Amino acid sequence: MSSVEDTIGRAQALATESFIASAGPGGQNVNKVATAVQLRLNVYALRLTPPVFSRLKELAGSRMTSRGELVLTARKFRTQEANRTDARERLAELLEEAHKLPEKRAKTRLNRVGKTQRLKGKKLRGQVKAGRGKVRLD
Repeated sequence: MSSVEDTIGRAQALATESFIASAGPGGQNVNKVATAVQLRLNVYALRLTPPVFSRLKELAGSRMTSRGELVLTARKFRTQEANRTDARERLAELLEEAHKLPEKRAKTRLNRVGKTQRLKGKKLRGQVKAGRGKVRLD
């Protein structure tokens, strides 16, 4: 089992769910049944490595509390079970994304022809700008 899958498994086990009243589609059913799911997870309990934790914190944004609790609310569907599945899938996606190393940016290389063309363009632009200004009548 890989580190990512292990972390996701632990997160799924540690997460607590509560059902809350939902807005949106559902008619009168929405007023009677608590279908939205609020998933809470203490991120510190996962014991993530510092780089993974910082990426997760960045990805989570306002969904992470100051006490290190990740709060995901799922209310897209009309049933508790569908919302529960959606919340758990979103948690897994978030953790997978946090485990991915950001790709290093490849430095662009400019060849001699490109460099001369760029400098020629700058020179031309400078001449256009130099041509502006007050007109003197000599």
